[in-house]
Amino acid sequence: MAGVKATTGLTGLAVAKNPHHSLGVLYSKILRTLQKMPESAAYRKHTEEIIKERSQMLKANACIETVEKQIGCGQIEEVIVQAENELILARKMLNWKPWEPLLKQSPPNQWSWPPVQ
Repeated sequence: MAGVKATTGLTGLAVAKNPHHSLGVLYSKILRTLQKMPESAAYRKHTEEIIKERSQMLKANACIETVEKQIGCGQIEEVIVQAENELILARKMLNWKPWEPLLKQSPPNQWSWPPVQ
């Protein structure tokens, strides 16, 4: 196992003291938030798949460098920031309820481009 990392080399991003624990807690919180959404919600299905996959990688490997390579999204500190942001988004999605039908029908040319004058 490599020595203790002194810096991330990224301005403003400190080295995580206990990345396994931090990431595990964040992934658990994300999954608990997703459980409150309907199973048919696209956001829940896709996010749950990614989080469970990453959680398994985290549990299977004690070496942080291996986890970083398997996840493939930068340093573990960056992955922790991504997980924090995903938790914030999941909680917002729970309030926004994008899986519910629209309150009123959208205008007929709302999604056409260029916009109709």
